[in-house]
Amino acid sequence: MKRIVTLVSGRGTNMQAIHAASLQQGWPAAVVGVVSNRPGAAALDYAAAHGIATAVVDHRSHASREAFDEALAETVQALDPDLLVLAGFMRILGAGFVRRFEGRMLNIHPSLLPSFPGLHTHRRALEAGCKAVGATVHFVTAELDHGPIVMQSVVPVRPGDDEHRLADRVLATEHSIYPLAVRWFVEGKLRIEGQRVRQADGASQVLM
Repeated sequence: MKRIVTLVSGRGTNMQAIHAASLQQGWPAAVVGVVSNRPGAAALDYAAAHGIATAVVDHRSHASREAFDEALAETVQALDPDLLVLAGFMRILGAGFVRRFEGRMLNIHPSLLPSFPGLHTHRRALEAGCKAVGATVHFVTAELDHGPIVMQSVVPVRPGDDEHRLADRVLATEHSIYPLAVRWFVEGKLRIEGQRVRQADGASQVLM
């Protein structure tokens, strides 16, 4: 049974979607830990209510980013993960942390990477006149919001959309593609070939 640990900062809706899918679909894996950098994160309440181990590593309690990364890495390692999933984790992880878990760490970003890395993705996409937006699941590398792409969703921009309406529709697709990407990982169906990720069964890696 593969062990999944998630990093969260807020509600953790993607973590919840992954946890629910793992149970409903009978994955050979379980979400065994939820770690947050914010003590009051709502995701911690969900985890506790479902018998998932929780931990808090408050970034405000550490004098440097390096010190925080080290404390976080030790906390995560204690949970012995096969896969580390970033689910709305709003801290940039340093190169040392990434090296420690590289190849077994996934993130989801609310844009069609490599377009619009960083924050305010939907606002920037609307300002740029994009006709479609989406979300991207990717392996984490030391470069922010880069790394081999596992799966993407595509969401059309509608007349009258603002960033909040657009964000809600993109998030709904995240709840589909992230659990699927995680399932592929724990079932050993992902192959990293340079900057590309191939799904072993030839399944589509795009949700339209």
